Amino acid sequence: MKEYKYTINGNKYEVTIGEIIENIATITVNGEDYKVEMEPEMKPEKPKVVVRPQVAAPADTSSDNDTTSTNINNAVKAPLPGVIVEVKVAVGDEVKAGDTVVILEAMKMANNLDAEKGGKVTKICVTPGQSVMEGDPLVVIE
Repeated sequence: MKEYKYTINGNKYEVTIGEIIENIATITVNGEDYKVEMEPEMKPEKPKVVVRPQVAAPADTSSDNDTTSTNINNAVKAPLPGVIVEVKVAVGDEVKAGDTVVILEAMKMANNLDAEKGGKVTKICVTPGQSVMEGDPLVVIE
């Protein structure tokens, strides 16, 4: 049992909260008993999963996204599944080891993906907004 004393608009109240069974509480206010029905506690709403549509590659067969004829052994690869936020380089750019080439959003965090070695960007395999899986080639540096 919990006892409380309140003053509301100059009026004094002595409140005793008795037992609570499910959502019904037994309360005594200034010696008068009441049964009070309490509203159930609001449960937090689970966030809805939003799947972003994958950006379609251009219909051109010589697309930069076509990795079938590319040596992807020299590619910077996705370390985990995510969505490409930004490609920071273009084909023909010279990069040094440690330069950021792609920004990947994964687990609500932006991850800068850096070149592992220096060289020339020969192919960009992704576009902003595209979903990638772990190990997918992103940018080829030779």
